[in-house]
Amino acid sequence: MGDYSLFLFLALLAEIIGTVSGFGSSILFVPIASIFLDFKLVLGITAIFHVFSNLAKIYLFHEGIDKKIVIKLGVPAVIFVTIGALLTNYIPQNSIELAMNMLILALAIYLISGHARSLQKTNTNLYVGGTISGFLAGLIGTGGAVRGIVLTAFGLEKNVFIATSAIIDLGVDSSRAAVYIANGYFTKEHLILIPFLILISIAGSYLGKLVLRRIPEKAFHYVVLSVIGVTALLQTIKYFW
Repeated sequence: MGDYSLFLFLALLAEIIGTVSGFGSSILFVPIASIFLDFKLVLGITAIFHVFSNLAKIYLFHEGIDKKIVIKLGVPAVIFVTIGALLTNYIPQNSIELAMNMLILALAIYLISGHARSLQKTNTNLYVGGTISGFLAGLIGTGGAVRGIVLTAFGLEKNVFIATSAIIDLGVDSSRAAVYIANGYFTKEHLILIPFLILISIAGSYLGKLVLRRIPEKAFHYVVLSVIGVTALLQTIKYFW
């Protein structure tokens, strides 16, 4: 487990921050973890990890779930995550990593600038948001920021926001995990990680819930987005260097 100790620590940190921010852990975890591990391995482990993570969030934040949003945002997300995951086998890994980091950087800047508040509360945005977030989750490993932008427009209470997002993400991650496993991104040698990922998903979600009670949500969003933006920027520079 020595080779994965840093990976597991990053998973715990990302889970705590992802719970508090409402965007999910992958937006921080995937770009950082890809610095240390093969990108396809990161995709596979992240998808498995997120299945447990979402189950923990659904349990901890079950006070209310918007079923209409789950259907309208979740169905296209589940359909298009499969398409995105299948494409990872045909697009060069370096190209996927570069696209991921440039997109995450752009999303971080977009969210920090406050333009996300102008998004309209419409069914069309739910369908489009589900399509884009699902496709990106399958292709580059993270689509939570796009889903977060769409859900923000509906002004959901914190617990409803997180639980609704988690249910959608559960469908998305279960679908892409199946594709990644079929493509060999998560093999038998990685099964030893499962118990640790389960514990981290529960502990990280619980700690995130405790932090969420004490820290102003808006202020923490900016800190998280800044970290995400800097990480993506460094990875992009690294690629061209």
